[in-house]
Amino acid sequence: MSYTNEIVIAFDLYGTLVTPQRARERLVELFGQENAEQVATLWRRYQLEYTWRLNSMGIYRSFDDVAKGALKHALAELGLTLSSLSWDDGDGLMDAFITQQAFPDVPPALETIKENPDVTSYIFSNGSSTLVEKAVKGDPELSRFEGLWNGVYITASEGSAFKPSRQLYDELVNKVVVGGGPEDVWLVTANPFDVVGARAAGLNVAWVDRESKGWVDRLGTVIGKIEPTIIVKGVDEAVKEIIARASSSK
Repeated sequence: MSYTNEIVIAFDLYGTLVTPQRARERLVELFGQENAEQVATLWRRYQLEYTWRLNSMGIYRSFDDVAKGALKHALAELGLTLSSLSWDDGDGLMDAFITQQAFPDVPPALETIKENPDVTSYIFSNGSSTLVEKAVKGDPELSRFEGLWNGVYITASEGSAFKPSRQLYDELVNKVVVGGGPEDVWLVTANPFDVVGARAAGLNVAWVDRESKGWVDRLGTVIGKIEPTIIVKGVDEAVKEIIARASSSK
């Protein structure tokens, strides 16, 4: 937990710190290039859709179960099958999903945090604590920095809901800030739905736009003037900009 004179940064995990490239490569090995692309697209789509549907119904199930259900849905829709879909299956697909690879811009960002005593960081994820820990320990680049978090991760299980549920962002703020509010927390994420959810809850957000497509999500304009606080091309740029802004405001 941090005090308001510290810089508090929460990192989304999937799509922000880590890329699903390993899972994509395993899908190619299992199904061929064309089918693999379709499976990957549908799998991600149904992961998100399932979490949003569960939120709407007021039901919580672990992201482990959501990911497996979403994969079964994607495979069934494409008429494809696998012999096993357990996390310990022999085909290596689930293992590849769990142990994803850090984006190249992530290690420099974490190195900056490691060298700056005024910054406290957290991983804030839809995944379970077990999945997050395996992701951190399973990637050589991320595992170098696991001391930043000491095995403590803020996940959907904390609030029994998934992003972009307001209660999850409120839970994050309650756990990481003493004597402050949501405006004292920065979220770094590459996911637009996460951006809008966090901004609606009052947090500052650095949106990672690695493809330089610009902000096109319009739900924020439906709600009110909601958009990223800053837009950056990488996590390393996000951390530098957040620290610079905090320094200039002192």
